[in-house]
Amino acid sequence: MSDIKTEINRRRTFAIISHPDAGKTTLTEKFLLYGGAINLAGSVKGKATARHAVSDWMEIEKERGISVTSSVLQFEYDNYCINILDTPGHQDFSEDTYRTLMAADSAVMVIDASKGVEAQTRKLFKVCVMRHIPIFTFINKMDRDANDTFDLLDEIEKELGIATCPINWPIGSGKGFKGVYDRRSRSVITYSDTQKGTKEGETSIINVDDREALLSHIGEEAEDKLLEEIELLDGASAEFDLDLVQKGDLTPVFFGSALTNFGVEIFLQHFLEMTTTPLPRKADIGLIEPTEHEFSAFVFKIQANMNKAHRDRIAFMRICSGRFDAAKEVKHVQGNKVMRLSQPQQLMANDRKILDEAYAGDIIGVFDPGIFSIGDTICMPKDNFRYEGIPTFAPEHFARVKQLDTMKRKQFVKGITQIAQEGAIQIFQEFNTGMEEIIVGVVGVLQFDVLKYRLENEYNVEIRLENLPYEYIRWITNKDIDLNAISGTSDMKKIKDLKGNPLLLFSHEWSIGMTLDRNKGLELAEFGKNE
Repeated sequence: MSDIKTEINRRRTFAIISHPDAGKTTLTEKFLLYGGAINLAGSVKGKATARHAVSDWMEIEKERGISVTSSVLQFEYDNYCINILDTPGHQDFSEDTYRTLMAADSAVMVIDASKGVEAQTRKLFKVCVMRHIPIFTFINKMDRDANDTFDLLDEIEKELGIATCPINWPIGSGKGFKGVYDRRSRSVITYSDTQKGTKEGETSIINVDDREALLSHIGEEAEDKLLEEIELLDGASAEFDLDLVQKGDLTPVFFGSALTNFGVEIFLQHFLEMTTTPLPRKADIGLIEPTEHEFSAFVFKIQANMNKAHRDRIAFMRICSGRFDAAKEVKHVQGNKVMRLSQPQQLMANDRKILDEAYAGDIIGVFDPGIFSIGDTICMPKDNFRYEGIPTFAPEHFARVKQLDTMKRKQFVKGITQIAQEGAIQIFQEFNTGMEEIIVGVVGVLQFDVLKYRLENEYNVEIRLENLPYEYIRWITNKDIDLNAISGTSDMKKIKDLKGNPLLLFSHEWSIGMTLDRNKGLELAEFGKNE
C-alpha cells in the first residue's frame, strides 16, 4: 500500500488557463522541455513551414493556430509525475475548459504583461473561484514592453477579487528587461536572450546586497528603481501563506518570458513546492480520499476521431483514488456494467502509450464503444457511488442543420451524435419530430465552424447551417408537465434533447418570465445536468 501512496503523492495535476495569445501553449511546451519529454519546442503559430505546438493535434487547430480542445500531457520532473491539462483559450470553447478544470487540482493562469486581465481570463477565473481551485499566476512576455508591475497586480486583485503575492519581481521590461529579483533568497537572476526553443541561456545569480556585481549587470537606474520597489513591495504586498493559496484566496505571482525561456524553470520549481498532491473528490457517499480508497475515476471529456485511421472515440478519465490495474475489471456505474477498460492509454498530444497501471491524479484515455457520457463514474465492481455531476452550459447560439446529401443520412446521424457526446455542441430535435429536424446549440459561434469542418473531414458529410433567432434555453424540471399544454410567447419554441427531455427556446429574456406567469407551476432551469 505504501508504494501506491508514494506514487499518488508524487503526482501533480494542473490546468493551464489564459486568454488567447497570452502564451499558454508556449509555456506548456517549455515545461515539457524541462521534463525531457520533448527535445525542441515547436513553433506555436500556424505557419505552413512551422512545427505545430505539441498540444494542438486537431487539423482545424493546426490550420488556425488556436487550441480548440483540451489536451493532456504527462511528464516527469525532479521525481514529480506531472499531468498538465492544456485548455483552449478561445472563449467559444469555455465549456471544454470548465470541464477540464473539474479534473485539475490547481490552475496556472497565464497573463500577457502588456494586456493584463482580459475578458476570458475573468470568466475562467470565476470557475476556479467557484471550485476553490488554487491559482498560480505567470505574467508572461516580459521581454516585450509591459504594463506597470504594480498596476498589473492591482488589476488582478480588483478584477478577480483575489489577493496577490509576488514571489519574484521583474527588473524592467521589453528591451530594458534585465531579469527578476527572487524575494525569498534576496537575489537577482539576470536575463539574457536565450535561444528560442531550447533550454540554454546565460543567467547569473547575484545577491541584491552585492552592489558592485548588481551595478555591472543591471546598471544604476535599474538598481535604484529595484531597491525602491522592493521596499514598497515588502511594505504593501500580502504575506505568502500556503493555506490561503490552497484555499484559492491568494495567488502567488511570477514573472518571465515563455518564448525566451526566462523564468519558466524557476516558476516550475516553486509551483511544485506549493501545489498539492491529488485532492479528494465529492461523491454521493461523501469525500473520496485518493490514498484511502481503491480505484475510482470520472469521465470529464470524450473525443472522437483522435486517430482518423481508426475512427476511434476516447473517453478521458481523471483517476480520483487508488491504483488502476488494466488487467482488473471495473464497474461503469451509470451503465451498471462490470467491464475491462479497453486500450487504457496515456496521451502526449496525439502520441499514445498503452498502460498497465496508473494512479490517482493521472488522466487516462480509454477506448469508448459509445457507452460513456461526460460525468460518468468508474469504480471497483463491489463499490457503488457516483461523483458529483458536471453541469452542462446553456448554449447561447442556435442553428438548424440541413444535410446536403440525403443519401448520407446514416453517416450524418452518427457524426452529429458522436460530436454531441463530446459535449462541445448540444443537439436538439423539434418537439414533434424525430431526427429529421436537428437544431444545434453552442456556447460560442466558432463551434459551428468546427462542427461543419469535422462532419466534412471525419464523416464525409456536408451540411448547411441556418441561424435561428433564439438566445435563451431553459430545461423544464417538472417531470409531469404536458409540453402540448404549455402556453408560451410568439418567440418561444418547444424542443427536446436526445434523452427526450423537454426544453424551451426563447429569443428574448422577458419571454421567460411571461411564460412562467402564464403556466402556473412550471419550473425552468438554466443548467442541464449530466446525470
